[in-house]
Amino acid sequence: MSQHDESLMLPADEHNQRLVANVHPSDWVNPEPSGRYNIVVIGAGTAGLITAVIAASLGAKVALIEKHLMGGDCLNVGCVPSKGVIRAARAWADLRNAAEFGLHIPAGVKYDFGAAMARMRKLRARISHNDSAQRYSKLGVDIYIGSGRFTGFDSIQVEGPAGNRTLSFVKAAICTGARASAPLTPGLQEAGYLTNETVFSLTELPPRLAVIGAGPVGCELAQSFARFGSQVHLIEAQHGIMPNEDRDAAQIVEQQMVKDGVHLLCCGKDLKVSKAADGKRLMVDSHGRQYDVVVDEILVGVGRMPNVEGLGLEAIGVEFDKNGVKVNGRLQTSNPRIFAAGDVCSRHKFTHAADAMAQIVIQNALFPHPFGLGYASVDSLIMPWCTFTAPEVAHVGMYEKDAKEKGLEVETYTFKLDEVDRAILDGEDEGFARVHIQKGSDKILGATIVAAHAGEMISEFSVLMKAGLGAKTIAGTIHPYPTQAEVNKKVVNLWRKAHFTQTTRNRLIKLFAWMRR
Repeated sequence: MSQHDESLMLPADEHNQRLVANVHPSDWVNPEPSGRYNIVVIGAGTAGLITAVIAASLGAKVALIEKHLMGGDCLNVGCVPSKGVIRAARAWADLRNAAEFGLHIPAGVKYDFGAAMARMRKLRARISHNDSAQRYSKLGVDIYIGSGRFTGFDSIQVEGPAGNRTLSFVKAAICTGARASAPLTPGLQEAGYLTNETVFSLTELPPRLAVIGAGPVGCELAQSFARFGSQVHLIEAQHGIMPNEDRDAAQIVEQQMVKDGVHLLCCGKDLKVSKAADGKRLMVDSHGRQYDVVVDEILVGVGRMPNVEGLGLEAIGVEFDKNGVKVNGRLQTSNPRIFAAGDVCSRHKFTHAADAMAQIVIQNALFPHPFGLGYASVDSLIMPWCTFTAPEVAHVGMYEKDAKEKGLEVETYTFKLDEVDRAILDGEDEGFARVHIQKGSDKILGATIVAAHAGEMISEFSVLMKAGLGAKTIAGTIHPYPTQAEVNKKVVNLWRKAHFTQTTRNRLIKLFAWMRR
């Protein structure tokens, strides 16, 4: 295992040892290639794993190459560990707020950050079996541990610990993902910082933490560490948090983060970092005021950089730039034999996006039109997403501004959670559901939910949009009472009531009068 992987998998406890044994086994022996592969996949993150396993299940001869850790960012340094941390932080917050529910916690209760992180590592190791080299090998995929590089029109060389292998292919898929990037902030490199790739190795809580970037990663972790008890300063160059979300949605989360102890320094300008005697010093201008903050750790969460280096893409005519590998709607690169999926080529850097893109690669690479299923296009995907703060913010489809930019007339309706019984009873009534409906129809163009379980609730809108069904379907669907998901029906009922015109009501009044005769 490389030094890069060793740094990610600290501490070297039994949980991380179990993880590494699954996703980068030290005793793994790369197979000897026997003939041409239908598809060779470089990168065993979500996109690569799904591409490989589906292709193998269909009977294709498949090779999967990974130089670091199978499971990619999602398993090792992304979705899985972050949600484990978020869950522990929520438990700590619930305990501190228990008096609201009649539970009085005596003074002197102990909080153990190390134990919370150990729980995360234990669960991550348990989940890692699903992405293990052994499992995928048993499913019919030839697993190669090492660095893959294109060496010809139909060949890839794998540089492994026990020597090189040359693989011949009909088609190939680039699924190498992306990595954390950092801003060119003066002094940041010298002072040192954490990213999502290293923060989950912490075993002790930083008493003081600065987080640079108030996007999804920055907000999720800033709030979590504040709930653990860190003094957190969240620095954002733009105004407010989550700049891509509706402002009132982001403001609800921002208010809760402030309650949790996060100190937001937005519209941050002229950020400078330096080493200090007792930590790391940050100087920044926020709304015209200069701040001078000393912290123990800095966490950077400002973006992703595609992993395109060392693949030999230039030699085979695959175009790429700072945003990643260039693909068309079918996920073909500029070399029609080579496809790409996941964070290395997608503006939607989500695990579920990588999964969906992998299935498009399979259809287009292995079943070319007209002999197979016809072409699939990434342009047709209905892509939901969720930021797992408290409360969560989930969205699918267009925002109102997107619809107007496309020249679509849209009607927008919002229903607040403080009128939903279950949300009130749960003490989770800060939030709303919002739906955008195309004028003159019941077509749903997009939806946003701000709620404790928004990520679970948004799927109802996603399914309807994928199926081509509209607001009438939700309005006519029975939702169990009491649930927070009732807000989906309630917001659509606002649309239904708005279209119950006075003319219709007058006609019904006359009808009912006639019936009473």
